[in-house]
Amino acid sequence: MAREYTTRDLEKYSQALQKAINSHETPVKQKHVRSAIIGTFHTQSAKTFWAYALRLPAMDDRIVAWKLCHVVHKILREGHPLCLVDSQRHRKDLEEIGRLWGHLKEGYGKMIRLYTLLLINKLEFHRRNPRFPGHLGVTAEELESIAGNDINNYFEMTVEMFDYLDHILDLQEAVFGSLNMARSNSMTSAGQCRLAPLIPCIQDASKLYDYCVKIMFKLHMTLPPDILAGHRDRFLKQFKALKKFYESTSNLQYFKDLIAIPPLPENPPNFLIMGDFRTYVTQEVVVPQEPEHEEELVNEGSLIDTTDDSTVENHNSSNASITSAAHQEIINEREFLRSQCEKLRHEVNALMEKNERDVAKLQNKISHLETDLATKDSELVQERQVKEDLLNQSFAVAQSQDTEQKVKNEKFDKLKDLYVKLRDEHIQKIREKAEIEKKLVSALKNLERLNEMEREKERLEEAEKQKTAELSNLQKDKELFNMETEILKKSVADACRERDAIHIELSNVIEEKETLKKKSEELAYKFLDLERQLDNEQKELQRRLKAIVEKSIENSEDILKHAIHEIDNPALTALRCSPDYLRSLTDGCLESLQDSAHIESTNYVLIITTASKIAHRHATYILQGRATSNISPDITFGEKMEEACKILGQAVLRLLHSLKKEEKTEAFVKEAMEKLEEVASLADSINLSLLGENSENLADLLESEMAEMDKAIEQAANRIQDMLTNSRAADSGIKLEVNEKILDSCTTLMQAIRLLVQKSRFLQAEIVGQGRGTASAKEFYKRNHQWTDGFISAAKAVAVAAKFLLTAADKVVTSNGKLEQLVVAAQEIAASTAQLVVASRVKADRNSNNLQQLTHASKGVTTATGTVVATVKDCSQLIDEAEELDVSNMTLHQAKRLEMDSQVRVLELEKELEQERYRLAKLRRHHYQLAGESEA
Repeated sequence: MAREYTTRDLEKYSQALQKAINSHETPVKQKHVRSAIIGTFHTQSAKTFWAYALRLPAMDDRIVAWKLCHVVHKILREGHPLCLVDSQRHRKDLEEIGRLWGHLKEGYGKMIRLYTLLLINKLEFHRRNPRFPGHLGVTAEELESIAGNDINNYFEMTVEMFDYLDHILDLQEAVFGSLNMARSNSMTSAGQCRLAPLIPCIQDASKLYDYCVKIMFKLHMTLPPDILAGHRDRFLKQFKALKKFYESTSNLQYFKDLIAIPPLPENPPNFLIMGDFRTYVTQEVVVPQEPEHEEELVNEGSLIDTTDDSTVENHNSSNASITSAAHQEIINEREFLRSQCEKLRHEVNALMEKNERDVAKLQNKISHLETDLATKDSELVQERQVKEDLLNQSFAVAQSQDTEQKVKNEKFDKLKDLYVKLRDEHIQKIREKAEIEKKLVSALKNLERLNEMEREKERLEEAEKQKTAELSNLQKDKELFNMETEILKKSVADACRERDAIHIELSNVIEEKETLKKKSEELAYKFLDLERQLDNEQKELQRRLKAIVEKSIENSEDILKHAIHEIDNPALTALRCSPDYLRSLTDGCLESLQDSAHIESTNYVLIITTASKIAHRHATYILQGRATSNISPDITFGEKMEEACKILGQAVLRLLHSLKKEEKTEAFVKEAMEKLEEVASLADSINLSLLGENSENLADLLESEMAEMDKAIEQAANRIQDMLTNSRAADSGIKLEVNEKILDSCTTLMQAIRLLVQKSRFLQAEIVGQGRGTASAKEFYKRNHQWTDGFISAAKAVAVAAKFLLTAADKVVTSNGKLEQLVVAAQEIAASTAQLVVASRVKADRNSNNLQQLTHASKGVTTATGTVVATVKDCSQLIDEAEELDVSNMTLHQAKRLEMDSQVRVLELEKELEQERYRLAKLRRHHYQLAGESEA
């Protein structure tokens, strides 16, 4: 009977769960888990546990979710048996936790997802096999009783255990993967937090492995080996993974004192050799019990541990009475648990006996049903046989009667022989009786002679008594023989009556044959009627299938007609498509047309799928062809391409119509392929017309822009060096210091840019050399004109940015320009060089040494740009410190006047800043628009 929890007990239970499942990355303490387990025995359920567990922030903290899974696993294994039943309704809660944290593909997220899947699988396993306890420990007899000694149940149970083991192995692999197999992590709190749940997983895996081995041997004793090939392959894979799991766990110092793991054998069991089963030994996983501390024993008086981890209570003599009362309460609780266990044992035994009776009844019912089924089958076979006999051998009736009469006579003769045999045995027994009497007389004579030698009188009396007793026994034997004779006579009479009954039964069989003949004729008529109905249904099914095919092809025709109609839609004039993309769609359309060339008219599924594929792909191709015609600079040529798309659509419609009418499609396929190739050729012509003469001069244009970029960078570097020399000659003090810092940082940046351009040239030459093959460099640039345009654009941007940097530095040094211009110029250079690097990286080999050097040079430019920005900020601070306002001699009126002027200046600057930001955004939009048009 469940004990009622008081408010204090519930509070302690909640505190124990909060200590067990917290957000600290440390392993769960066993004393707190033990308190939760004992609480389930108090309440004889897991309802109180789940009521508090679901309040924990498992959806907010991944450590809480991980520890919750660990505690739930321990509760299911070691808690009250009803915990498995109460937890079934919380499978969705576990699934939501796993799905939430499963979005994190690594670390705790992946482990939580796999742990929740393991717990859900465990609950499903116990739901299907309720006689397995939570710790999975059963005897061989119990395992056989659970399966009902049915080979089908063994087969299904093995599959379920394999699935269980797969979830355990996936979880351990994720745990060890999160540690990167670093063994030192097992001695840290974070590592132990991840490794602790593997202990119950090992306990489950050990039991499941043992049962799988035993059941696999039992299956191989009954079923052919080829049927179990899949089971053997799956077991071998799990054996290797489980052996690796045990070895990895045994090597960790953390598990040395917590669990003893027996090693698996070097080779897996050979289920094809029964000798391996005799040598197989079940190996148990041992988990040593942790010693209980004194404060734990005190707190177990209420079965809930509320000891603070950071505080140790000091016991003294004044607490002796409290300790004694706590021990007495522990004893009472243990007696209560012992009585509950005994009650549960009786209930389980009663349930097992009831289940065995129910199984026996069901088996009897199944056997009866199988017998009835076999009887019905035999009756059907007999009816068919009777039908054939009546149609082909009507004359055999009389002969069969004679044969059956002979059988009866033979049976009577056998009974007669049996009677004669019994009678002979009776006579033989009488003769044996006479011989026994003779021996008795001889024995009596000898006895008399002996008695006369000693006490003749007494011996005579004793002999007389013995003789009387023997005669009495012989009289009883005679009566028994008479009784046997009567039984034999009765048997003969019964045999005669049985013979008469057989004669009557024979006449009944003849009448039954006539009845069965009539029934067989009726069944024959019904069979013909069923054949006619089946033929009609097949014709109706064929008609419906053809209707479905026609409707599907008509739908495909509607899709294609809609695409042809949309070609004339004015809204499509704004749509653009590149000829290269249209060319990429050609192969898919050709493939769908080739698939329709040889289709059987009865293969309705292939006809429907092919027609749908043709319609969708050509509808897309026609609309993209219309979009491609919009980019043609020649309007007449674009209209010609539009008309070609319409003609292609009409050709494909004729092909679909031939498929619907089940006609030959070779001619229509050929026509559609020709029209498709015409559209593709027109798109290629548009592509060539867009390139024009510029495609022939791309190589020269690229080389010109690269030379212009080199020249701009070289001029900027020389000019900056001249400005530094002039500043040192003309300036002094703060101004000289500022100029030197700025020009030095700009010089460093220009050197980094020069190195980047040099590495870019090396990589460009490598790309051209690898990509052109036997063609010339001009042909390579022409073939890759989009990449070449991007490279030219990047070179122009670098040159413009270098000139802008030079201008900004010159203004700062010579005419008191703004330092912010230098920041903008440096950032623009960084962006331009990044564009150059990206343009170079597009066609470069990922393992190229030149690409790695270019990337390193790009990082150098970034570092130099940061140096320029930092130098500008430093110089700005120096200038501000030098120009600090002197307010020591100002009057109140002067200070107020300057304050008002400063406020006016602030408002003006804020307005200018807002206007400049609006101007910058507008320029950027215009720049993006120009860039998009140039790419198109």
